[in-house]
Parts: sequence; structure tokens; C-alpha cells
Amino acid sequence: MKKGIIALSAIAALSTASFGATDADLETRLSDMEKKIKKLEKKLKKSNKKLNKVKAHDAGDNIKWDIDFRTSVDSISYKHASGETSSNDAVLSNRLLLGMKYKADDKVSFYGTLSYNKLYGATTTQTNGYEDFDWVTNETASTDSSLKVKEAYWLYMNDTFLGTDVAWTASIGRRPSTGGLGMNYREGDKRKSAIASTVNVEFDGASFKWNLDKVTPLEGSWFKLCMGRGITNATQRFNDQYGADYKETEANSDMIGFIFVPYDNGQYSVHTNYAYANNLIGYTQSDLMDGNNTNNRFADAGGISLSTIMVKADGIGDGISDYLDDTIMFASFSQSKTDPTNSDGGMLGSTNSETGYMAWVGVQVPCLLTEGARVGFEINKGSAYWRSMTYAEDTMIGSKIATRGTAMEVYWFKNLTKSLTLNLRYTKIDYDYTGSNSFFGYDGKPYDINSAEAKAMHAVSEASDFRASIRYRF
Repeated sequence: MKKGIIALSAIAALSTASFGATDADLETRLSDMEKKIKKLEKKLKKSNKKLNKVKAHDAGDNIKWDIDFRTSVDSISYKHASGETSSNDAVLSNRLLLGMKYKADDKVSFYGTLSYNKLYGATTTQTNGYEDFDWVTNETASTDSSLKVKEAYWLYMNDTFLGTDVAWTASIGRRPSTGGLGMNYREGDKRKSAIASTVNVEFDGASFKWNLDKVTPLEGSWFKLCMGRGITNATQRFNDQYGADYKETEANSDMIGFIFVPYDNGQYSVHTNYAYANNLIGYTQSDLMDGNNTNNRFADAGGISLSTIMVKADGIGDGISDYLDDTIMFASFSQSKTDPTNSDGGMLGSTNSETGYMAWVGVQVPCLLTEGARVGFEINKGSAYWRSMTYAEDTMIGSKIATRGTAMEVYWFKNLTKSLTLNLRYTKIDYDYTGSNSFFGYDGKPYDINSAEAKAMHAVSEASDFRASIRYRF
């Protein structure tokens, strides 16, 4: 731009000289030219300012960050089958989620979440290490103050698949597999990938989704194939005496499944989910009887298939009332079926294939007592051999969805400002059988909660959790 102005000045000077203009004409023309040059210089300064703003914006906008910070106090209590009780009136914790997003081009984006989930203060006792288990590392409040990777994956999107009108996506990385449909309502969150009736754990894996509504008569339908690895098939480095680092082991646990939505018109929808996981871990009968479970001697217990169907309504009827228009309801029915491979105690304490069931219903409505607030109620009931993969559920007293018995929950939340939300939640669990939050071996055997075995193992028969939290999101 500056070179252009200089060239323009030179051309003007040459042109006036070549035509032999008078001194008066020359001075007039030079004066006019100086005015034009000053105007061009002002425009150049404005252009440079705008360009610098754009550069500064682009430099700071490569990765977009969002913040989700929650401070909670939980009052929890347990009643044991033996008649004893235990409790903690004030469990204080902070949870920080740092979300990041970057769109490299029109088809590929990156998403990530860093997590910090910490109890107030430090511990003076040695932990058993379960809090660091990979399935729950970001959902379990611990005394570790480090940031962990909760999600990190790229997402590819395309409007056509093999020349058809099927829009599709592909994604690989640490996928968003917690806080799924059903479990998202009590926090006022958007749903994540899985249906929370059966799967709510962290996984590294891949997913592929196809929108089917343009090529089928099924309105709003889509299909997603999901696969992940929960336990690695490689030894850790320096753990092999012969130096064979990362060699293959038989301890890996993989999961594969699909989510299929046959109908979704924006108000009413149907959601289905099926998954199969293999090489699931647990303690053998011999280890439990010998008291060796403290050595973390996990064994391969077998596989499990999980299936669920959920119907959901975002609004009841069509213009009947504003209250019904703003009502959310859902109901789901789920089944688990074991495939035991271990003869020493089998799977869930049985060498036979066992089937479990769970029903879950929930409703969320505008609060009539507090303007702008919402209130919800949920109840679920599971059978003796019900087994879900919901270890990462955000509940201090264990997964309510995994309950072999009845769990009830009521919650209330309200936006205090644009960025602050107050949330109150009460969860009550009545267990009919033991083993609801166990692993998959003999430790998962369901004893009647009133049996001598349940009393001898000091099993929890009732549990409750009242949580008050304030959450900053921006």
C-alpha cells in the first residue's frame, strides 16, 4: 500500500513536469495531491488497525475454551445389613471441566475436555487405587489435584456417504461416553453419546454415525456404531523380566455396540442401544474365600450383553398448556445377560448365563414455586442379576442405575445468573440384593439383603445422598 502511494506521487510529479504547467498550476496540483495522499494514509492506518484486530482474533481463536466449574457439598449416609450405620455429613469437592474445540476445516473438528475432580484437603490414609481406575478417573472425586484427559477426539463430518444422501460422521479418540441420555437431565446438560441406562463409563475408541432420515421413511432416524477398549491388551513398560515391553496379554476388555434411533420428530423419540463387552474382570471365588482380593488379583470373568430401549418426550401434546409444552418425560427398559468363562465362581457368582432387568422413568417440569427453576423426579428398579456398565455415574453413593433394588431421586436447579446455576439433589437407594456396584466375578453374586451372608459381609442395605452445588459455566 505504501509503495502504491509513493508510485502515485512520482507519476503525478512526472506528469505535471512533462506538460510544462505554470508555477501556480503546479502548486495547486501538488496541494491537491498532498490532500489525496493524506486521505490515503488515513485509510491505510484504518486498514492496518482492522488487519491487526483480525490477526489478534485469529491468533487467540485457534482453540475455543469453555469452563465448567462446580463446587459441591454432599451429605451421605449408609445403613448396613448388619444394622450398623455410617455417614459423612459434609463431603466437599470441586470439579473443573476445561472444554476445548478447534475446527481445522469444514469437515474436521477437534474436541477435548480436561478434568479436575478433587475432594477438599488431603488424605492421611493410603488408598487402594480403585479411584484411579481408567473407567472412572474423571468422575471419581479423589485427593489427586492433577488435570486428567476426560475427552480427546477428532470428528469428521460429510453430507454424503458413498454417493448417497446419507450424512455421516466418524470419530476416534477418548470418546464422550459419560453423562448420556437420561442422566443428563438432572444437571441440565446436553446428552452425550450413550444411553445412560446401560453404559456410563469412560472409553478410548471410535464411533461412526449415519443419518437415515433422508433415505428411509423413518423421521429423524440415525444409526451409530461404537467400539472401545476399557482395559489394554499390552503390558506396561519394564514389567516384563525379558524386556518385552507392551507385549500382548489376555487381560484386555473391549466393547462394541450400536445406538439406533428409529424415530425422532423433535418432540417424541425412540432410542435403542445394544453393546457387548468381553474379558470383564472380577475376583474368583477362591480369592474371596482366601481373602486375597486385597491384592487386586483380578481374573477374566467373561462377557456381558447390554440392551435398552428408551422413549422420550420433549413436551406433552400440542399447545395444551405452556406447562405441558415445557415438560420432559422418559422411560426405559434394559436387560443384561452374562456370558461366564471362569469356572472358579463364574460371573456374578454363577457359572450359568444369568439375565437381569432394570426399568427407569423420569419427569422434569418447570417449578411452580420458583420462577425460572426446574424440578425433576426419577425412579428405577433392578433385579437380582441386573448388571450395568455405569461406574462413572456422578453420584457419591454409587451408581443408582446399577441398583439391585429401588432407587429414587428428586432434584431442583435454577440459573442464578447467566453463568451460575444452583442445584439441589436427593438420592435414596434401597437394595434388595448385594453386589450392585461390584465387578463381574464372584464378588457380584447377589445375596438377599436380609440374608446371613449379607449381614456377614457388612453389605449396604440403604444409602442416601443430599447434594447442594453451585456451578459456573461459560
